[in-house]
Amino acid sequence: MRIVAVADTHLFTSDLVVPAGDVFVHAGDMCRAGTFEELAEAAKWLSSLRHRYKVIVAGNHDCVLEQEPDVAREILTGFIYLEDSEVTLEGLRFYGSPWQPEFNDWAFNLPRGEALANKWRQIPSGLDVLITHGPPAGIGDLAGNGMAGRAGCADLRTRVAEVAPRLHLFGHIHQDGGLWRDDHTTYVNVTTWECERAPTVIDIDADRVVPVFVPPHGRRE
Repeated sequence: MRIVAVADTHLFTSDLVVPAGDVFVHAGDMCRAGTFEELAEAAKWLSSLRHRYKVIVAGNHDCVLEQEPDVAREILTGFIYLEDSEVTLEGLRFYGSPWQPEFNDWAFNLPRGEALANKWRQIPSGLDVLITHGPPAGIGDLAGNGMAGRAGCADLRTRVAEVAPRLHLFGHIHQDGGLWRDDHTTYVNVTTWECERAPTVIDIDADRVVPVFVPPHGRRE
């Protein structure tokens, strides 16, 4: 199965070249201000993509999915929207969650500590692909622009170590896109930095996780 993954498109999609694949994953921040109109614009773009499955997790800019979820989810009819939930695609288990440590007055923000840890405890073991909007602490979380330093969640890092998904996809931190591995999990910050960074392409089957294309850090020159 070929996964093509992005995050942080923020509607800057007109120049984004999206490779072919089986599953298109958007790890959050489809929108800018997070209005219904913006979500509809993002959904129109998603509909133009020809991938067999489209799996979506919300981000902190996708406000209406938190504020008015029933109406907002209708806009995403035809896609697989995951919010603390999972889906099995061709034998592979995907789980998605939109939460991240609170910063400013954004959507899907929770205080560090028990509030976030309670969300992460819902992540099950045995996953092939975990999708969160925010990164785990110390991996793909080196931030700038008012979030200087490491911005990832320590409780998420702990839970990922406990349940050991084979692949963990996330975004949120534009400045630290890339791929990292440990003994059990391949971690990938798939941010497109408002579509100045290309999509990430990963092949996964029952036995292997194979990076096909991981764009370099940062914006295009």
